[in-house]
Amino acid sequence: MLSKLKIILLLITFTFIWSCGDKTKKISEIVEVDMEMQMSDAYKEGYFELQRGDVLLAAKKFNEAELLFPQSPWAAKSAIMAAYAYYTQYYYSDAIFELERYLVTYPNHKDKVYAHFLLGMSFYEQIVDEKKDLKSILDSKEQFETIIRDYPSTEFAMDAKFKIDLINEILAAKEMYIARYYLKKTKWIPALNRFKTVVKDYNTTIYTEEALHRLVEINYRLGLINESKKYASTLGYNYQSSDWYKNSYKVFNKDYRDGVKELQKDKKKKIGLIKRFKGLFE
Repeated sequence: MLSKLKIILLLITFTFIWSCGDKTKKISEIVEVDMEMQMSDAYKEGYFELQRGDVLLAAKKFNEAELLFPQSPWAAKSAIMAAYAYYTQYYYSDAIFELERYLVTYPNHKDKVYAHFLLGMSFYEQIVDEKKDLKSILDSKEQFETIIRDYPSTEFAMDAKFKIDLINEILAAKEMYIARYYLKKTKWIPALNRFKTVVKDYNTTIYTEEALHRLVEINYRLGLINESKKYASTLGYNYQSSDWYKNSYKVFNKDYRDGVKELQKDKKKKIGLIKRFKGLFE
């Protein structure tokens, strides 16, 4: 009799536990569904505010959506949208913070390339000129180089290459600015090194011709004639018709006269003679 009573009690206990577990599961599912709905609502509100132009409220709503249901695939998208909202109204520091956090929190998310691009643009938009702090320039270049290296076949890669070309122009301008300063102060070695950097690292920029010419000049002044001729040869091979090459040629040939200019002078003389000749018959 006692054993039967124990069996009955055990059955009642198991039934009660199973019933509670089932209720807990249902409650958990209900809560999860409710959180997902709240997240969806917050995301929609954020998108609405973004369209309306209130980017601060939009970013707040996107952040709220991410926090409400971080396990959702939409959490990462919400993080990017918060950054984008800040970016659209020039809150670059906030955009950078959100994007860097996104890259750490969601390292394998499918939209990483877009985050790198937006991060690069956030740094890029803060570039003033070559005389200011280089941090934004270098940080921007790093992001665009990441895109070209890791995502070469994406739509962002071509734009990243274009941006790097522009950044290299700025970096080359920075080197030239410092090099010219040293040149003016007759500090030949520091100037030489700066001009070499332009030729070596930024040889697709508009400053390459002048940098090569300056290397011809400085090496000649230092008595390094072979080095000077080497740079003159490079300049002549790539930019033979440029004024910088003509200036370099004058370094070695003081009697050099520009053939085109001489021809123009000769034409002017001929025109003058013709006019005087015509005057004899008037």
